Amino acid sequence: QVHLVESGGGLVQAGDSLRLSCTTSGRAFSNYAMGWFRQAPGKEREVVVAIDSSGTRQYYADSVKGRFTISRDNARNTVYLQMNSLKPDDTAVYFCAARLALSTAYFVTAGAYNFWGQGTQVTVSA
Repeated sequence: QVHLVESGGGLVQAGDSLRLSCTTSGRAFSNYAMGWFRQAPGKEREVVVAIDSSGTRQYYADSVKGRFTISRDNARNTVYLQMNSLKPDDTAVYFCAARLALSTAYFVTAGAYNFWGQGTQVTVSA
């Protein structure tokens, strides 16, 4: 079992930055692919970024390319989401997700991840 805890959300203004963290419990964090998803009110959950277990392969949604960066520290069992140049459209609950040995072909598929955090709210005002 893997327990995920997100932190770092908050209320910011457009153009500001935030860094989200997702700390995991359990063993073998370095074997898990990690993803960040978000869900805005009235919308479906969508993938934002994902990273493979080694950190060498990453996926970015078109809407965040050039603004968001995912990274991981396997020694700290933590994955980070650095969000720069935030926009009001980035307002959502952000969820961290994990899956053991996930193929990159399934990075964007929420159903492929079997462990989820409770989410952290990010609100960007205009």
